[in-house]
Amino acid sequence: MLWNWYTIDACFLSSSWHITSRGMFAGSMIGVILLVMALEFFRRLGKEYDRFLVRQYQRTYSSRPALEPESTTASSGPPKSPGVTVRASNPAQASFRPNLVQQMVRALLHMVQFAIAYIVMLLAMYYNGYLIICIFIGAFLGNFAFNWESIPLGGGEGRPAEDATVCCG
Repeated sequence: MLWNWYTIDACFLSSSWHITSRGMFAGSMIGVILLVMALEFFRRLGKEYDRFLVRQYQRTYSSRPALEPESTTASSGPPKSPGVTVRASNPAQASFRPNLVQQMVRALLHMVQFAIAYIVMLLAMYYNGYLIICIFIGAFLGNFAFNWESIPLGGGEGRPAEDATVCCG
């Protein structure tokens, strides 16, 4: 494929997505922008769902007296709470493990993000300048709309520099 600026008679992903008019091209570019914005929306939704699970866990299990240290033996038995596993060598490093249904929802959100990102990557591989510019515009607008959140000031987790991107994390 070669870099191109075709508007009419361009074809994307399948023969049914064949651009035959300026209006169809404009609609396709708007659709690509919205698709990339949807990717950013699902990224945020995944983060918010994880935060929801942690808040839910903290509300439910904060009244428990203490966290049990992680055991290295296999004979320690099942966790005290069905579907919830807490492991910590000290309470400041406690972690939460979602139950089966919660993990299925997390996996579904990841699958949707992965599928959208893959489609966006396939679209970028057409090397159409207008299409790539629309992908960039969608990433900008999506991040602006869906990633506008508080930035923690301390040295704790969740610092922006440590957030992984979909391709690398």
